[in-house]
Amino acid sequence: MRAAASLIALMLVSACADQFYGDPSSTILPAPTGLTYELEPVGTGTAPSGLLLRWDNTSDPDVSSWHVYSRASGSASFQFRGSTTSPSYHDAGAPFLDYYVVAADFSGVEGDASDVVTIDERLALARPASLTSTTLDRAVALAWSDNAYLGAPAAFSHYRIYGAHYDLDAGLCQSDWALEGTTVAPEFLVGALPNGVPRCFAVTAVSVEGYESLWSPIRDDTPRPDARNVVVYARQAQDAGSGFRFWQDLDLDGRADDNELGLAKNGSSVSADFSVERTADGALWLTPRRTGTTLAVYGALPVADLTGIDWAPLNGYSIAAAEAVPGWGYVFSTDGGDGYPRFGAVRVTHVGVDYLILDWAFQTDPGNPELVARQ
Repeated sequence: MRAAASLIALMLVSACADQFYGDPSSTILPAPTGLTYELEPVGTGTAPSGLLLRWDNTSDPDVSSWHVYSRASGSASFQFRGSTTSPSYHDAGAPFLDYYVVAADFSGVEGDASDVVTIDERLALARPASLTSTTLDRAVALAWSDNAYLGAPAAFSHYRIYGAHYDLDAGLCQSDWALEGTTVAPEFLVGALPNGVPRCFAVTAVSVEGYESLWSPIRDDTPRPDARNVVVYARQAQDAGSGFRFWQDLDLDGRADDNELGLAKNGSSVSADFSVERTADGALWLTPRRTGTTLAVYGALPVADLTGIDWAPLNGYSIAAAEAVPGWGYVFSTDGGDGYPRFGAVRVTHVGVDYLILDWAFQTDPGNPELVARQ
């Protein structure tokens, strides 16, 4: 009787335990939902550097972890890839073709599988169709075609901008490509650049899944110093400040220091690149002065801004003076002292009786004709 009673009591205790704690062998965890992925682009045209899986979190107290499975091809079987206690999983390296996730309880028993996600490289966006640049002081402003966004707004995430050093003499980009930054707009300002050092740039479009497009056309550009609203007097009004020197390397170190750029000179000084001379009829003229400095009028029409002066002309320079006319551009070829010319640009904004006002830019890179913008 005592044995029978004990057996009955043990059965009651076991039933109560099942009622409150459940039977692990009979627990079926629901399939995870909302499985998505995001690739990590590297920008070199090779495979992504990794993949991040994400799925919806759960409040189910029976879920202890999630198990991730993958396969390399559609004909292969799925293999265990790893586990995590968070509703995300980072898989480093080139991703597999397919992934799915299952929830597991504290005993390691798995539930139903999520939907399978396929890493489909065909979802990559079109590459930016064009890339232009505007040369600035210690910076380059980039702009490109927004065709990647316009072609698939819902699939678009952002743009990535890359830069590398450029060998001007060889006409080749170096291999030190690095990420300059990211943006959602079809434009980007690359700042904190040294003047006179050529660089290459390229842009890619990234989809919401992280697929990176092919590169845009590659662009090279060289930052150069500039300044706005500089007053230069007519020498006939006053000698001081009637001459201008784009760059004078006072310490002969080959670098463009701030205190050596855009120097006001006496108009009578032979060290001035040019002086402003007033003729009998009251007109003001830009007159080359220093040995090795020549002048060419830029184009046949006024330019809207200093940035409208593109590359220095290949010919048309002379020691002859040119009348200073508001809105017109002028390019100077100056002797760099090392066998290579240095090019400077001027746009006249105002011409008065005793002085004129101008904007100027100067390219410190030896022999480099790039002054402002390339379209």
